[in-house]
Amino acid sequence: MTIMKKPLITLASAALLALGATGLQAADKHVAITQIVEHPALDSVRQGVQDELAERGHNVGENLKWSYESAQGSPATAAQIAKKFAGESPDVIVAIATPSAQAAAASARNIPLVFTAVTDPVGAKLVKALDQPGKFITGMSDMSPINKHMELVKTVAPTAKRVGVIYNPGEANSVTLVALVKEFAPQHGMTVVEAAATKSSDVQTAARSLVGKVDVIYLPTDNTVISALEVIVKVAEQNLIPVVTGDTDSVARGAVAAQGFNYYEVGRQTGIMVARILDGESPANMPVEGVQRLELFVNPGAAKRMGIMLNDSLIQSAKTVIK
Repeated sequence: MTIMKKPLITLASAALLALGATGLQAADKHVAITQIVEHPALDSVRQGVQDELAERGHNVGENLKWSYESAQGSPATAAQIAKKFAGESPDVIVAIATPSAQAAAASARNIPLVFTAVTDPVGAKLVKALDQPGKFITGMSDMSPINKHMELVKTVAPTAKRVGVIYNPGEANSVTLVALVKEFAPQHGMTVVEAAATKSSDVQTAARSLVGKVDVIYLPTDNTVISALEVIVKVAEQNLIPVVTGDTDSVARGAVAAQGFNYYEVGRQTGIMVARILDGESPANMPVEGVQRLELFVNPGAAKRMGIMLNDSLIQSAKTVIK
């Protein structure tokens, strides 16, 4: 009797252990995150997503598998990453910036996808409508308030008549923003001069092409351009052309001023959406969200190096003044 009971107890214990292991695996979640390029704003989004998930009980290395890939600015690489993630079938794919979101939407049609830092989700053909994004897709738009940006350009450079815009025509978000610049700049007494840069190595040439043609340079939230900001700042300082951007992280890197979003908070807001999906909610019930709060950053030292002085009222109204 005793000899026969031991294998029965062992088998029962093994069954309980197997059940426990299966339960643990079932509780684990997998988030795959793809980012078109690494620069401070997009990196802040990614960190914000991770921190928000941790606050909501989804901890990397404990009960959350976290896969991250950067496309290093290449849409072709973004497509390869999207195909790889689609094959892994994670619980949620997070796509940071328009090119990565477009690639993920094309390859992972039946996997929940949350895009973020996407300027125009409808124009990029990610969703048909912001309030009804689709069965498997939703996310956040960071559409820039271009009219306010043109007001800021004019405040920084009151006598400016010609504004140069450097952008990548291959980024759908940038095409949308430049169209808005063309719409609003004339309302502030400025004509627009465009300079295209299809990859980061073209940005310096694009910046130099504006010398002698513009009074001020405006940089939209273009991932290709912002990733190479330092070369623009160098050209601007050498030729005394102030640079204003839509990316607040760029001000610490040498731009004169920016009015934009706190991208870490954009990431936190995105993380809430991701957590809701991990907890069982359908993306179909989650309209695309926008970012409402703007922050003004200024860099008086950069302004001086570019041949201008910022007025005291602008400096006093800034959330952050770079010393």
